[in-house]
Amino acid sequence: MIDGAFARWLASRAGQALLDLRTEMGFADSGALKSAGDKVSHDLIRTELAKWRPGDSVLSEEDEGSRLAWAAEVNTGAVSRLTADRVWIIDPLDGTREFSEEGRSDWAVHVALWARNAPSPHGLVAGAVGLPAQHRVLGTDYPPAYPPMTVEAAAAGERKIRLAASRSRPPVFLTDLAEDVGAHLVPMGSAGAKIAAVVTGEVDAYIHAGGQYEWDSAAPVAVATATGLHASRIDGSALRYNEADPRLPDLLVCRADLATRLLAALQRHSG
Repeated sequence: MIDGAFARWLASRAGQALLDLRTEMGFADSGALKSAGDKVSHDLIRTELAKWRPGDSVLSEEDEGSRLAWAAEVNTGAVSRLTADRVWIIDPLDGTREFSEEGRSDWAVHVALWARNAPSPHGLVAGAVGLPAQHRVLGTDYPPAYPPMTVEAAAAGERKIRLAASRSRPPVFLTDLAEDVGAHLVPMGSAGAKIAAVVTGEVDAYIHAGGQYEWDSAAPVAVATATGLHASRIDGSALRYNEADPRLPDLLVCRADLATRLLAALQRHSG
């Protein structure tokens, strides 16, 4: 199975396991459901990667020490992903809070593959974002068509920007930026759900600043760039994955035709 199709299959398998877990456990104990969800999805993905891609390295949010920033002088033999040619970057359950709330569908499963010889700066060569409660998987094997202009924008004869925003911790400058560019903020849950909404055209952009890790964005960025969308740091520099420090604190994913305008606004407001 080629890598893109394999990523889609993994995200689908893990997503179904999470849906089954929700049905089995219910929502009375949200803490227990969150913990069980992380473990069930992580164990399933890790098991399948060990079986079908045994020569590849893995960076998963649920791995012990995954958040450590490895110093340049460290013996990289102890951190196999830093010398590996292929690394799967996994978020087994993106949006545990939303997963634990009955009726919410804005949570995701992220499966991405980074390769040392990739032609793009971000190094991502395959990826899939499972949206189990929405019964869909977005993947690089069959990337979605570039999102059409919104009905509202078409009717107005101009593009009306809709910005996906964290419902719990949006960047402090985002309200001012939205006012500057005439945008509407659309609160959503997980990072994967927000970037997926850009991919499908439900919103036009997602801006994040304030702390994330590689697994929060790798799979969604792989799909977004395969779709033809813009993805970068908020200063316009390239996103890079499988770094010694897995922190990747900010990003912009948007329609390519909005990138220059939004990056200019970010320069005005994010400093």
